[in-house]
Amino acid sequence: MVDCLSRVMLHTAVSCWQPMLGLALVTVFVGSTLSCPSRCECSAQSRSVICHRKRHPTIPDGVPIDTRILDLSKNKIQAVNPDDFAPYPHIEELDLSGNVIAYVEPGAFNALSSLHSLSLKSNRIRLISLGVFTGLSNLTTLDISDNKIVILVDYMFQDLHSLKSLEVGDNELVYISHRAFVGLMSLESLTLERCNLTEVPTEALSHLHNLVTLRMRYLSIPSLRPYAFKKLFQLRHLEIDSWPSLDTMPANTLHGLNLTTLSITNTNLSTFPYQALRHLPYLTHLNLSYCRIRTVEGGLLQDLVRLRELRLVGAQLVTVELHAFQGLRELRVLNISHNQLDTLEKGVFQAPEALDMLLIDDNPLVCDCRLMWLLQRRHSISFGEAQPECSTPEGIRGRPFREFKETLLSYYVTCTKPKIRENRTQMVSVEEGQSARLQCSAEGTPRPTVSWVTPRRRHLTTKHHGRVTVHNNGSLDIKVVEVQDAGVYMCVASNTAGNDTLMVSLAVKSLGSLYANRTQFYMDPSNSTANGTNLPNMTFGLDLKTILVSTAMGCFTFLGVVLFCFLLLFVWSRGKGKHKTNIDIEYVPRSKSNGSSAEGVEQSSGQRRFNMKMI
Repeated sequence: MVDCLSRVMLHTAVSCWQPMLGLALVTVFVGSTLSCPSRCECSAQSRSVICHRKRHPTIPDGVPIDTRILDLSKNKIQAVNPDDFAPYPHIEELDLSGNVIAYVEPGAFNALSSLHSLSLKSNRIRLISLGVFTGLSNLTTLDISDNKIVILVDYMFQDLHSLKSLEVGDNELVYISHRAFVGLMSLESLTLERCNLTEVPTEALSHLHNLVTLRMRYLSIPSLRPYAFKKLFQLRHLEIDSWPSLDTMPANTLHGLNLTTLSITNTNLSTFPYQALRHLPYLTHLNLSYCRIRTVEGGLLQDLVRLRELRLVGAQLVTVELHAFQGLRELRVLNISHNQLDTLEKGVFQAPEALDMLLIDDNPLVCDCRLMWLLQRRHSISFGEAQPECSTPEGIRGRPFREFKETLLSYYVTCTKPKIRENRTQMVSVEEGQSARLQCSAEGTPRPTVSWVTPRRRHLTTKHHGRVTVHNNGSLDIKVVEVQDAGVYMCVASNTAGNDTLMVSLAVKSLGSLYANRTQFYMDPSNSTANGTNLPNMTFGLDLKTILVSTAMGCFTFLGVVLFCFLLLFVWSRGKGKHKTNIDIEYVPRSKSNGSSAEGVEQSSGQRRFNMKMI
């Protein structure tokens, strides 16, 4: 009976309290709604007040005291004063972006000790004074980008010990003080972009010992100095994008870094920065897209043993040499789309079977035997969304790789040995001082490369060699021909299938004795100074051995004459005063006749005597 009575009383009490509890909750919700600022949106559950684009000139009245999220973006607020946020100590996220704020008073956020995220983006702030961020010991994200800030002064972030992400882009920034980042001991991500910096703020960055990600985009920095990112021991991701003036990277630019991701895009780099990358053995992702790198040379990337992804999109690539990716056993993704490549041979890779994705579309590919390996793997390798196509031969032009049938491969994808047109020995005769052209035109699949071997056994490829130029069409030009240029030149046309040769004899008519004994100068492509400038190789009429021997003989003769004179003077001085001043000499003249001995005796009896006085 007692048990039943207790249950009845409990049920009655619950029945009575349920309406009252619901009424209380409704009252609380209505109260929160009533305290929401005009034209703003409030949420009691998330304790947020959203006043986005409401044209408020100041912080609106009616913001609940317990607000956690306050969005005042896109309004007309002109300044932030120290007492503006004092009534709202529980704010964790504050968005003041898109206003017309020109000045933030020191201590403006003193009361916001719980603040985690602050955005002052897209305002008119020119200078952030010391003390502006005082009290924000729990702030983790700060965005001051898209303002008119000219300089970051010393110690301006010193109170932000918990800050992890800082955005400083889109400002009129010309200088970052050496101690501007002091105190940011927890900073992991920094973005510097679209400002007027002319050099990397090396000293300022050196205080960010825990920085993991650094983005430097849309800058006019013309060059990178050695050790530009020193003391960034934890840096793993470096992005350098849209530096149109950057054309070189010194060997020690990235020295001391342990990067895993490096992106250097939209620059004026004309060569692959091999030396700058040598010190990055932990690099896994490399992006050098939209530069002016025409060639990837062979065997110079073998230090990047952990590289998994390489991007060279739109880099004006013409050639990827054999063994270019030697040592890159972990390479899985290669993006070389939008370039000028006509082929990509299997010998380029260390482990071609490990490649999972190859993006090679928008290249003028010549589908010959060099691409057979790739066409045979067309079903097991990913080409991305855009399929590569053949530009030649004519029968399969424009056909995507995946549409190839096996019969087409054996019929079209072939190579033919080079053949030089008019392959017979040529004779070319010119006068000294004139120019000469040696012709050599070859055909084959793939297109043969033409080189020349001079009479002095020098190998000339397609480029300038002093007075000599080898053109893309195979012809060899010699400007201002000299006598020593004469001889037999050999043209060599070669491709994957083989080679062909042609002999060209060059005769040079001398202009006469005027030039016979002159000292001759000519450009020797094998000689260069330490600075890489070609120097003339001088040829003389006498060789070095002859000159040395002649000089030595002359010296010995001169010394002998001098010694003999000294000896003669010594003898003369020793005998001075003891010799006779007069001497008698008897002279018997020789007979001029060839007669008998009697006649000779008779003539010899007539002796003659004369006296000589020594002076």
